[in-house]
Amino acid sequence: MPIMVGKDTAGTRKTLTAGGKTYSYYSIPAAEAAGLGDFSKLPASLKVVLENMLRFEDGGFTVSVEDVKAFAEWAKLGGKNPREIAYRPARVLMQDFTGVPAVVDLAAMRDGIIALGGDAQKINPLNPVDLVIDHSVMIDEFGNPRAFQVNVDLEYERNIERYQFLKWGQKAFNNFRVVPPGTGICHQVNLEYLAQTVWTDTDQDGNEVAYPDTLVGTDSHTTMVNGLAVLGWGVGGIEAEAAMLGQPVSMLIPEVIGFKLTGKMVEGTTATDLVLKVVQMLRKKGVVGKFVEFYGEGLDHLPLADRATIANMAPEYGATCGFFPIDNETLRYLRNTGRDEDRIALVEAYAKENGMWRGADYEPVYTDTLHLDMAEIVPAISGPKRPQDYTPLSLAARAFYKTVSEYRGIDMSVAADEMAEEGGGVISTGQDVRKTAAVEGADYTIRDGSVVIAAITSCTNTSNPYVMIGAGLVARKARALGLTRKPWVKTSLAPGSQVVAEYLNAANLQEDLDAIGFNLVGFGCTTCIGNSGPLGDPAISKAISENDLVATAVLSGNRNFEGRISPDVRANYLASPPLVVAYAIAGDVNINLTKDPIAQTPDGKNVYLKDIWPTNEEIAELVEATVTRQAFQSKYADVFKGDEKWQAVETTDSETYDWPPTSTYIQHPPYFQGMAREPGVITDIEGARILAVLGDMITTDHISPAGSFKPTTPAGKYLVERQVAQKDFNSYGSRRGNHEVMMRGTFANIRIKNEMLDGVEGGYTKGPDGEQTSIFDAAMEYKAEGIPLVIFGGVEYGAGSSRDWAAKGTNLLGVKAVIAESFERIHRSNLVGMGVIPFEFTEGQNRKNLGLKGDETVEIHGLAGDFKPLSLVPCTITSPDGSVKNITLKARVDTEVEIEYLKNGGVLHYVLRNLAKS
Repeated sequence: MPIMVGKDTAGTRKTLTAGGKTYSYYSIPAAEAAGLGDFSKLPASLKVVLENMLRFEDGGFTVSVEDVKAFAEWAKLGGKNPREIAYRPARVLMQDFTGVPAVVDLAAMRDGIIALGGDAQKINPLNPVDLVIDHSVMIDEFGNPRAFQVNVDLEYERNIERYQFLKWGQKAFNNFRVVPPGTGICHQVNLEYLAQTVWTDTDQDGNEVAYPDTLVGTDSHTTMVNGLAVLGWGVGGIEAEAAMLGQPVSMLIPEVIGFKLTGKMVEGTTATDLVLKVVQMLRKKGVVGKFVEFYGEGLDHLPLADRATIANMAPEYGATCGFFPIDNETLRYLRNTGRDEDRIALVEAYAKENGMWRGADYEPVYTDTLHLDMAEIVPAISGPKRPQDYTPLSLAARAFYKTVSEYRGIDMSVAADEMAEEGGGVISTGQDVRKTAAVEGADYTIRDGSVVIAAITSCTNTSNPYVMIGAGLVARKARALGLTRKPWVKTSLAPGSQVVAEYLNAANLQEDLDAIGFNLVGFGCTTCIGNSGPLGDPAISKAISENDLVATAVLSGNRNFEGRISPDVRANYLASPPLVVAYAIAGDVNINLTKDPIAQTPDGKNVYLKDIWPTNEEIAELVEATVTRQAFQSKYADVFKGDEKWQAVETTDSETYDWPPTSTYIQHPPYFQGMAREPGVITDIEGARILAVLGDMITTDHISPAGSFKPTTPAGKYLVERQVAQKDFNSYGSRRGNHEVMMRGTFANIRIKNEMLDGVEGGYTKGPDGEQTSIFDAAMEYKAEGIPLVIFGGVEYGAGSSRDWAAKGTNLLGVKAVIAESFERIHRSNLVGMGVIPFEFTEGQNRKNLGLKGDETVEIHGLAGDFKPLSLVPCTITSPDGSVKNITLKARVDTEVEIEYLKNGGVLHYVLRNLAKS
């Protein structure tokens, strides 16, 4: 399908020649020559958005000349001009956890448009969509040569209904490709193969047009590809579906924070150490809803793999994206990963012609800036429950002791600088608060701080050959000394692509990793998304549970939120792959790896971390020798073909989906059933009750968990009633195609705390009768009585991943509004996209100083009639005793387009009605 471009009323369409071919493109210098403004000092990331305006400028409602001129005003005003624009990404990326419900929605929209008298073929992606199946493999088997095959077999056994459905989607929809299971993680596949940095396509007149590669993805870590100068970020599935169907992304011209990197990394430090520091700095700065662009001479010493690691964790520092401009390192990486030479020539020529090249004089205007000298980076971890909880490795043991003390209710208010003065040692409180427990049938004990999971996982770090080769060398040196993992540690290696396995084998490092217990368990997200599987010995889980131990996980991922990694683990730490191996050998985070012995050789000699840590030179030599262009080309040659198992998956061939009534994975969603042809109106919220009062940093994992669940939960009861055995429950994430499971799992995280209850963890609230019950059951009772619901929260509500089910589930429970101190970008957008209105407190008010108990009645007026973006509206909170609090809320409905979404009941309803009319 050809790309649709605008009218070019400003005359900015030009041609350039690269690699012997001529391309049309939309020229920013030509826009300057046409008198539209001075764009020379714009950051490269914003020039990508500006080019989008030039390409789609039609002089009308969607993109106008005034939108283009607004970018020149942005630079004049010092990096601020929050004008609403309509942005169209070139393509969409999905993974299966978020992709399955997106395809479910598209299938339901086909039924919906037929019901409205429209054509089912109108529901087809207009932009290319790639879905990578990477979230379904669980680590049931580990630490042995058969682990990979056992886990793959179980993956197909559990998920065959989902895979049949996705294969149907691949046949039924245009512009939709599926990368089969066992290939890798979507972001790494995108970085290593799909992304082109500069995209090409034919327009409606048959001319080949070059333009920046851009995308949105249904996973928050879509930002990883910004390391390759591809502008992309995560959105909810509902927003991605709208983008697929031609709906532009409504956004404000963002602020851009410049992050200057100088110096270079010192011996013994890794890209993971660097990114954890960056996360801490940017979270402290406050960059939610902003672009971050990295610049400075330090980039000359930063390999693209390191850049991708930093870009990957943009959701953790709260930014829309973390962008690296095109430079010589971009070209080197494209060449080394097997991209065509013609494409590489085009990338260089295009970037230089259109002012997007980072040269020695690159110093654009930014909204604000930060600076970091990379020579100051030290080895570090982050935890126990937030990525920004940065801790130098020298202080890690001390910080964990403080965590345990707080958990046990003992005051350990020692500031970080005091800890540094103490050298990281444990300061005695007169007692050791750490508990120890025997493991039934084992000849060892475990305690608070025992590492029960050590996982090399996630595209964040497994995309980086420097840290992966480093992990292999740690394993090699440890093996040579006769060391291995502690027996209570569940170890796993789940690379983000098959290329990683290729170079680890080429370097003969995989056999060293195997010897320490890091056998290949699958190619997918695994532990990072909670697919860690059961611990190696059920007796370990029992000892943890019965003794209330603070067991730990150390993983090379990007997320360590409460309840995410494993129900057996309370403290989760992010670390580089080499440190993951070291912690598996040590088996305990109470050990100070910078000075204590991590283990003993079989003959009783102490071994320290420095004894098994490779030099930067050792790592670089092996990377140079084994990470080759040929490896990438061979592993991606048949990326869409899949193995025999995938090829054997059978599916139907039909325009609409034949919803199997007995399926517990795929169900026809209720969103479009009985939908009227015309939109409704926004109404005031009256007589609402409070479903939950939640604290700060409530993540989308808290709202819609992805991991396992028990038979006693509402979701578990639903499956048991349908004769599904507990061993076949799979996970919430794998059942996102079934709204019945997912609405029962909303606000059901095992660590969520509803402040309406005293000290209770899990998805509970008070029902209409005032008695404690599950959030789902209470919501259904309120819904049966026709009573609307609201949620109260704190700061950074909705932090974390892009999962649209956090908004979909909220909607299906009958919640009409979420009132919080602040929202993370993606979740705010998702709430609006599902017809739920987000509101922010004003005038310093919050749930605490209002004294909310949860038994109040809430009314919000000013929504009917002439409701405008970012309106201030009155809210009345009435207590059971009749006392009233009148406050003012700010509606976080940011644009006029979002007003239209709310009138329609959501963004997909808006798109569906427009398609039916056309």
